[in-house]
Amino acid sequence: MKQVQFSRREAMVLGAGAATVTLLGGVTGALAATATDDAINAFTGGATPSEGKITLGAPEIAENGNTVPIDVSVESAMTDDDHVESVLVLADGNPNPGVATFHFTPMSGDATAATRIRLASTQNVVAVAKMKDGSVYMAKREVKVTIGGCGG
Repeated sequence: MKQVQFSRREAMVLGAGAATVTLLGGVTGALAATATDDAINAFTGGATPSEGKITLGAPEIAENGNTVPIDVSVESAMTDDDHVESVLVLADGNPNPGVATFHFTPMSGDATAATRIRLASTQNVVAVAKMKDGSVYMAKREVKVTIGGCGG
């Protein structure tokens, strides 16, 4: 077997390339988290979401990321004074994290919605509910994708 030897310059170039790939992987994850946080802040007007009142249903393991069923429900009286105005659904690992926004009125009767979404890879699905009184609630669930849906 032939032994491969690298010059100092070649070793430096390979090391710099490996560092760049590692750094870009971390930057991509950080950008996705920032995009999700930015979308939540824009939706809530900067209010910090609380836990509770909102339930997010999603499978623990999705065999195909192209069509992942989810459902969202929010506890609310759905009266003129106390109702859910909207629910934002995000997938924090997708290139564009915004998945859907559902709008409700007191005439909706209850604040529930179900759909199928596309997930690029294993990631968190986040649902944020905005109430008429300005309060916001958030639920998060990790979905493990075994076959990539968005080119993954």
